Amino acid sequence: MSKASKHITVEKAGVEVRPVFAKENYKFMIAGLAIVVVGFLLMMGGNSDDPNSFKPEEVYSFRRITLAPIVIVLGLIVEIYAIMRKPK
Repeated sequence: MSKASKHITVEKAGVEVRPVFAKENYKFMIAGLAIVVVGFLLMMGGNSDDPNSFKPEEVYSFRRITLAPIVIVLGLIVEIYAIMRKPK
């Protein structure tokens, strides 16, 4: 069998190829991704100059324990909305 016989090209006249989601959906997806990234950036930090010291007020702060997970979940909700939204 030659390589030419394995490759099959199908051309259909009049078939419209369109993207899976509308342009607005992709905008919402990018916004949701940005919100998730912001949530992870809020969760970062807490490094110390001395590896033998532990500062619970830095590790267990409101920003890292409460705010960052809420922001991440909001970003995921925006992603779900972007996927489920029907184009107009």
